[in-house]
Amino acid sequence: MLTTDRIKALDLTIGVVGLGYVGLPTALGFHDAGFRVHGLDVSERVISELQAGRNPGDDPAFDNAIPNDERWTVTTEPKIVIPECDVILVTVPTPVLENKRPDLRFIQAAGETIFDHIDRGKRPVVVLESTVYPGVTREIWSPLIESRGLSEGVDLDLAYCPERFVPGDPNHGVRQVPRVVGATDTDIVKALAELYSHLTEGTVTPVSSIEVAEAAKVVENVQRDLNIALVNELALIFPEIGLDVEEVLTAAATKWNFHRYTPGIGVGGHCIPVDPYYLIQKAHSAGAPVELITSAREVNATMPKQVATRIIRQTSDLGRSPSSLKILLLGWSYKPGIADARETPSESLANELVEQGCEIYVWDPHIQAEHRLDGPYIWVDQPETSKPDVVILCTAHEEILGLDWTALRKSSDLGFLYDGRRVLDVEILHDAGWITGAVGRP
Repeated sequence: MLTTDRIKALDLTIGVVGLGYVGLPTALGFHDAGFRVHGLDVSERVISELQAGRNPGDDPAFDNAIPNDERWTVTTEPKIVIPECDVILVTVPTPVLENKRPDLRFIQAAGETIFDHIDRGKRPVVVLESTVYPGVTREIWSPLIESRGLSEGVDLDLAYCPERFVPGDPNHGVRQVPRVVGATDTDIVKALAELYSHLTEGTVTPVSSIEVAEAAKVVENVQRDLNIALVNELALIFPEIGLDVEEVLTAAATKWNFHRYTPGIGVGGHCIPVDPYYLIQKAHSAGAPVELITSAREVNATMPKQVATRIIRQTSDLGRSPSSLKILLLGWSYKPGIADARETPSESLANELVEQGCEIYVWDPHIQAEHRLDGPYIWVDQPETSKPDVVILCTAHEEILGLDWTALRKSSDLGFLYDGRRVLDVEILHDAGWITGAVGRP
């Protein structure tokens, strides 16, 4: 059973189910804190790479961080590791289906695997960390527990502690960010708060229930989606009345309680474009109004289409039809400094432009050839080789911000550059000979 004495003595085996973007850094964090760690993943490739001491993912922070000692075990076989675990953390994907309804199959499968193999004599604590709507942990797992003749609070305990770390951000990794934890048993909540305090230097806040912790996580990302949607919508409004949204936002930010966000071509990653749909679904099933959250999600989801429309319009004013345009996208990953392209708005933008008849090229210095998405676009190893008519800055990688814009301009016939992140110096671009456009600028 989980106790504070065992935690302080580091006398626990921590299981991590799912060794992807969240699970691997979580497993490494608990190992670094001194615990025994057993990792489980369905991917033979991931496990083979880890067993060879190699990083299976695309975050370079873990390239030389894979352990090789008696406190570290990784496998695809649940029977080897699950019975040994005192605490089992579930860090599996929670995507949405094509109809934007939550896809909970991975949580279902993880529960089946865990509850088929736990040692009830240990009374392990099973903690879901994946983002869900309030109620999922019990809705999915309680029937599985009961069907196997297990009893929560007797044979095992359930809890929820949402992941929060930011990939590629050393200041907001699993060892730094604050955490929230909820469970039914108050002693388990206190023990888990103690356990996670060994993982992170941030505050660990116990809450009254699993459902409160689930709700807290989804609300965090819904709020960000709402804030970004506001500035994105303003970026569509103000140019139509002759105003630059960035100048307006900068002026507004001089007020002490104004929260400054920057518009862009859209949002990406595993959180903001996905999590609001979980709360929307729960609200619909409860008969609750959810118009604001739904509207914000629609604004951000359609930004690539809005940007594509404006680029086609501006290049048309320059005398070029869409079918005559070679367009280079600078950046494919959803945020700077990493190769993570989950839900990237660059893909949606590329597809919108392809539908208009444009020829699309992509350059992203962080995405290796084997990870480049197949599609109706051409990947290039150097931006100049595409000889583009139009260049769109999609991701503000340092390598992109530091490009020689004069040299790139020489390779471009039309010379139209669109700043999709509002990060470039317009004067420098004009001096290099570019015609420029930007999100939110007339």
